[in-house]
Amino acid sequence: MKNSRLILAVLMTLLASPASARADLCETAANRAAGETGVPVDVLQAIALTETGRQQNGRLRPWPWAANTEGRGHWFADRSAALAFLHETLARGQNSIDLGCFQINLRWHGAEFASPEEILDPMTAARYAARHLANLHDEFGSWEAAAGAYHSRTPRYNSRYRARFREMRATLDSDAPVVMSTAPTPRTPPSSLFTGTASGASLVPVNMQQTTPLIALRP
Repeated sequence: MKNSRLILAVLMTLLASPASARADLCETAANRAAGETGVPVDVLQAIALTETGRQQNGRLRPWPWAANTEGRGHWFADRSAALAFLHETLARGQNSIDLGCFQINLRWHGAEFASPEEILDPMTAARYAARHLANLHDEFGSWEAAAGAYHSRTPRYNSRYRARFREMRATLDSDAPVVMSTAPTPRTPPSSLFTGTASGASLVPVNMQQTTPLIALRP
């Protein structure tokens, strides 16, 4: 009976705040992957925020059901909607699609996963992102440089990403909430919460005044 009450309480909490529960998937995965790999937890959390941060209850938090392809970023309400979008995209012959908390690109990194759907599993994606970042850290010598290379090895492309990553990480270090000064006004197409079309590197607002597409994870 006691266990039943505990399970019921957890379920009621999740139902009461579904957006927070979904954000928790990315954050919990980042914490666990950091513990398993030795990658600093704030590095993984900052990557997730830089990649898929969206406004939730006055804070910027990562979102697991996110995708980007052909210059358009999408936040979906749940995993099934994200999977449907993935399958529709693949059916069109498009395999350059960035998925999940850490926006891992299927074309460049899909061979590391048993199936495309695995990239949308927060824990599987976090472990891969952590391993990839650790390798980049060994190559480039710092976590900020590794974060830049996580996006692109081309300096003019990774410098903007590094700046946003540095900002996200510093905010995490200070334990202060990440608050957008001007919240975007998203459109809500049938299967997604938001579709971004502006030019740029990330769904995270670069100048805190606009929203731009998701960052792709490149080799």
